[in-house]
Amino acid sequence: MKIGTDGELPAPERDLGSGQATPGQAVSGPAASDPAPDVIVRRATAADADALVRLRAVMLDAMGTRVGGDDAPWRARARTWFTERLAATGEFAAFVVDDPELGVVSNAVGACDRHAPGPANLSGLHGHISNVCTDPRRLRRGYARACMEAVLDWFADETQARVINLNATSDGVGLYTGLGFANPPHPALQVRLDGTVAPVPVIRQERTGPGLS
Repeated sequence: MKIGTDGELPAPERDLGSGQATPGQAVSGPAASDPAPDVIVRRATAADADALVRLRAVMLDAMGTRVGGDDAPWRARARTWFTERLAATGEFAAFVVDDPELGVVSNAVGACDRHAPGPANLSGLHGHISNVCTDPRRLRRGYARACMEAVLDWFADETQARVINLNATSDGVGLYTGLGFANPPHPALQVRLDGTVAPVPVIRQERTGPGLS
């Protein structure tokens, strides 16, 4: 895996082929595959906010959420949210893979959540990974795995977070467990104060490999 510098666009990749997905195929956390040697991952900048929103819409749509059109209000808010946080590099990072034809085709987002310090976590920081998604036309090329590895490297090397959480769909479990994630001892629960029905429960994964506690 090669990680580019901030904002550096990778050289054009080899022809990736059509790679069309079947209708309705989930793309959040695609099945694990070994990244190709020439997969280039770079850290996203504020200029990538639109691409992150686009991939978020793909992910949510695959999970059964109605995302609306390009003018849906949530998209503008998400664009602002990503733009602001991509500028705050200390506790937030996103990593992407570029395609010469489609632009950004895969991403993973990492953020630090601040909690009260405890005996096993003096910093109080926990990591959370979200927005793991690959364009349906570029699935099963190791892109999601490469982005996941990059964000985990960022947590390990540049933050004090040593417990990393994510919410996994059934399509992504193989990828995440292959990277060391496992079920935590205490499951996550959810209540919605707006009276809406909570979505189908997902498996909450926690990475606790070497150097993580």
